[in-house]
Amino acid sequence: MVLRIEIKVTFMSQKNIARWLIASVSMIPLLSMNAYSADKTIVKNKTAHPSDYRPSVNKKGLAARSVVHEREASGSGEAVIVTGTHATNRRARDSSSPITVFSAQQLRNTGELNLASALARVDPSITVSALGNDTAALTSSIRMRGLAPNEVLVLVDGKRRNITGNMAGGSTPVDLNMIPANAIDHIEVLRDGAAAMYGSDAIAGVINIITKKSAHGIHTYAQTGANAYNGDGWQYQVGADGGVKWGNDGFLHVTGQVYHTDHSVVANRKTYDHRWSAGDTWSPNSNKIESTPEETRENLAIEWGKGISENIQTYGLITYAHRHAEAYENYRTPSTVPTVYPYGFSPLETIEQNNFQANLGLKGGNFLGFNWDLSTLYGEDDDDIGVKNTYNASYAKVYGWSPTTVRAETYRMSQWTSNLDLRRNFNIANLVPMTLAFGGEHRLEMYHIRAGNEPSYLYGGTSGYAGISPVSAGSWQRNVWAGYIDGDFHPLKKWDLDFAGRFEHYTDAGNTETGKVTTRYDFTKRIAIRGTISNGFRAPTLAEEHYSALSVSPTGASGTLGANSAAARTIGASNLKPERSTSAEGGIILEPVDRFHISADVYQINIRDRILSASSIRGQTALEAISNAGVSIDPTGLDLQNISASYYANAASTRTQGIDIQGDYHLPLHRYGTVDLSMLLNLNRTVVSHVNTNIFNNPMANAQTVSSIQGYPRSKIVLNAHWNLGSWDFNIRETRYGSSKSLMTYEDLAPKSVRYSNTTWLSFENTPVWTTDLQVGYRFNSRWRATLGANNIFNMRPRVVSPLTNYLGPKIYDSGSALAMTGGYYFARVDANF
Repeated sequence: MVLRIEIKVTFMSQKNIARWLIASVSMIPLLSMNAYSADKTIVKNKTAHPSDYRPSVNKKGLAARSVVHEREASGSGEAVIVTGTHATNRRARDSSSPITVFSAQQLRNTGELNLASALARVDPSITVSALGNDTAALTSSIRMRGLAPNEVLVLVDGKRRNITGNMAGGSTPVDLNMIPANAIDHIEVLRDGAAAMYGSDAIAGVINIITKKSAHGIHTYAQTGANAYNGDGWQYQVGADGGVKWGNDGFLHVTGQVYHTDHSVVANRKTYDHRWSAGDTWSPNSNKIESTPEETRENLAIEWGKGISENIQTYGLITYAHRHAEAYENYRTPSTVPTVYPYGFSPLETIEQNNFQANLGLKGGNFLGFNWDLSTLYGEDDDDIGVKNTYNASYAKVYGWSPTTVRAETYRMSQWTSNLDLRRNFNIANLVPMTLAFGGEHRLEMYHIRAGNEPSYLYGGTSGYAGISPVSAGSWQRNVWAGYIDGDFHPLKKWDLDFAGRFEHYTDAGNTETGKVTTRYDFTKRIAIRGTISNGFRAPTLAEEHYSALSVSPTGASGTLGANSAAARTIGASNLKPERSTSAEGGIILEPVDRFHISADVYQINIRDRILSASSIRGQTALEAISNAGVSIDPTGLDLQNISASYYANAASTRTQGIDIQGDYHLPLHRYGTVDLSMLLNLNRTVVSHVNTNIFNNPMANAQTVSSIQGYPRSKIVLNAHWNLGSWDFNIRETRYGSSKSLMTYEDLAPKSVRYSNTTWLSFENTPVWTTDLQVGYRFNSRWRATLGANNIFNMRPRVVSPLTNYLGPKIYDSGSALAMTGGYYFARVDANF
């Protein structure tokens, strides 16, 4: 009976949702006369609710260490997971879905100070863009399995993390770097469609960050390093975290860190500016746009858990982060504004970002035999985008002056989410164990765009980046209501079968029903197979519907218009629709010999009406569209064909196919220590199966757009060896980035017949590259540890592009490459525990 109900729920219509929830609850007593009782001591029960990942508390009130903390450097498959399942006490190796656990020590072993970069170094299915353009350079974003950042759901202790207000990589992702890295105990990465379990965004997979919850001890650290071959890009980070007891059954854990990095500018003879000629007073390598931003960031996290009665516990997590970052724009020659900048100038695009989230909750047991979790969270991301070292010459002609520093716009994205989750174990007819979980969610999403200072957008805007006018400003919001049910069965001792169904209602995007069927069968303790079939749904974010921005180059301008705006409609835009996906995955898990584990999972993800940046419109039509957005551009001195406008659209349908292979081997060497070997591989390919048309019946995606979808490495391999020998430990990592191809725009040095063409491009390929990372650590005693390391020791960099596709000369590398252009990075770190 239960199986029939679960299948029906997976594809249920809205009108039956209330009846379904009532019927499900009313049938619970009929399922078994011998139901499992919920654990009365909540803090001692490791349930599968992600928010239940709290420390067990002994009689002295000391928080116990987590499973992963006991085996930081290895054995991640032995960790008890809470992601992708509602069953209890399930290890990563026993999961019916592909899931990998990365400990805090594994992340530290990467030498990376940014969480997004550290995760990309250990997980081949995750990539980070090496260099963003304009505002995208100021916000971090990740991709999983080559899909968009918005198609990866990020959770913190099982609770949805708020997204950024700033657009990065064509998405408004969760910026992982705004989460303090030293607050993390481990990260669970689920590579599977999980929209039926977690809702919108979980198409490529789920990243669940589990934070530290220890009630004793203090850990401090300091790290510094630089891009050795450039001699710049100096970084430092200092941080501390510690916990204290709160009575006999609670804890308080506080984490803080401060991070700073200088600009790292590519500097060699190939970066000469095309505009320079003999006799000019300015240097030919004055243009620093091929660089990483300067950034200062402060992060804080406060977490607690406390029992308030025998069966009820309160918990919470508050995080706050502030970022100030500055990114170089193209150099303006001395002739641009000779009275103000006689030696020329490089505008700096800036961001002042404040990101915070507060999670509050109650959880307990014995509510009709159920464990329950009631929580609410509010998260907000505020981004003031500005420009400094700039000027608006046209504004100065009218008013007699122009500021050199402006606020261009403000983006604010906020989310208020409330959840109720219930879970209980049963025996069906005393034969079939099952876990029943169900619950509901409400989410209020709000997006606000505030116009910039008048000098930032009037009369063509400021050099480097123009602000948003009141025409494109505004406030928008929507409500999301959801209900889900999940049944995990063991029809046979070696067979696990999971059905999940979810209904969601968006006040702007309508209704959707999503479902997921997952199964696993263990033939022996050494051989198992697993598979999943699911469908997904992703409503367009409010930013994708309304975001707009204008970048002003020395010879042109590029505008992104709000998809739902009147200005965008003049070039073919229509209201955005939700993306819908179907996924299928199958895998095998092997343990050929003791301590050697290997898994291989193949997958296919079809996405219909995928949201992408539509093909750019150039020339007079683009100029008029930008003017309709409230920004008038003076075309004097600009190449009309270098003025472009675009918008976000449901441009195409895609099919992503790939394979994930993972293997690890724990090798005891007795008096010579232990060695942990691992290999992780991701092969990936995305093809466009259909291109949609705009309101003028023109294709929304051209060949270059299709190429950009595929502009990530087709393969990535991570080989790692960690050797522990007494007080010493050594870590070596080899990473192979596969080839990636793109179609690049012909720029200023190209013949006029193809310059800035929207139909003819130059094919470019980043060839495969191996990089080597090495780290050596020494533990002086139980408190002090020192580490020296180097990433990309041999200074491998992306392939240099053709001068014909290098705008003005300084951008010698493909900005879409997953391999950082900064080359080798050398660092030193000290950790202390008290």
